Amino acid sequence: MANIEHLQTVNVPASTVYEALTTAKGLSEIWTNELVVHDQVGLIHEFRFGGEGLTKMRIDELVADKKILWHCVDSDPEWIGTTISFELSEKNGRTSIVLRQMDWKEVTAFYRSCNYNWAIFLYSLKQYCEEGEGLPYHKRKF
Repeated sequence: MANIEHLQTVNVPASTVYEALTTAKGLSEIWTNELVVHDQVGLIHEFRFGGEGLTKMRIDELVADKKILWHCVDSDPEWIGTTISFELSEKNGRTSIVLRQMDWKEVTAFYRSCNYNWAIFLYSLKQYCEEGEGLPYHKRKF
């Protein structure tokens, strides 16, 4: 199985990053403004991108300021069954984020496209946390 893995460092405390990744306000600024977001393990987030297919992520783990784990239960067939994790570690007011999307069945063109888009997601997260404005799907020009 293949995994996607990225590292990003932001110049804010882990609590700021955690809030951005676990609230509708944060995720709408980072990823897409077409969403339904929850704050409880076992519930399902819903994300849409320009009216296209629905992506559903079950919240499997929430450890405040440390870890977020989602499991894809509905989306593009290549995403279903993958797990997305965000691991946060803070040192001197800076937070490192390790993002992983694990358990891809194979490396395909879609996998490669998603790899690129996760990097953009982390860029958007950094911009939002440090500057107050991210680059979500609906604002992208590319």
